[in-house]
Amino acid sequence: MKKIYRKLIILIIAVYAVFTIINQQKTLNQYSNQTEQLNQEIAEETQNKENLAKQKENVDSLDFIEQMAREKLDMYYPNERIYMDQGM
Repeated sequence: MKKIYRKLIILIIAVYAVFTIINQQKTLNQYSNQTEQLNQEIAEETQNKENLAKQKENVDSLDFIEQMAREKLDMYYPNERIYMDQGM
C-alpha cells in the first residue's frame, strides 16, 4: 500500500513539474518576443534621432528655409510657374 502512495505522489509531483516548466517556457517566449519588439523600437527611434540631428544641422541653411517655405507656406519665387499633374 505504501508503494502505491509513494508512486502516486511521485507521479503527481512529476506532472506538476512538467506543467510548471511548460508554463514558464511560454512566459519566457513571450518576454523574448517583447524584448525583440522593444529592441526594434529602440533601433527605429535611434534612427529617427539621427535624422533629426542631421535636420537640426541644416535648419539655418538657405536650402532648408526655401524647402520649408515651399512645402509649408506654399511660397514660390516671383514669375515661377508650378505645374501640377492632375492625372494622378
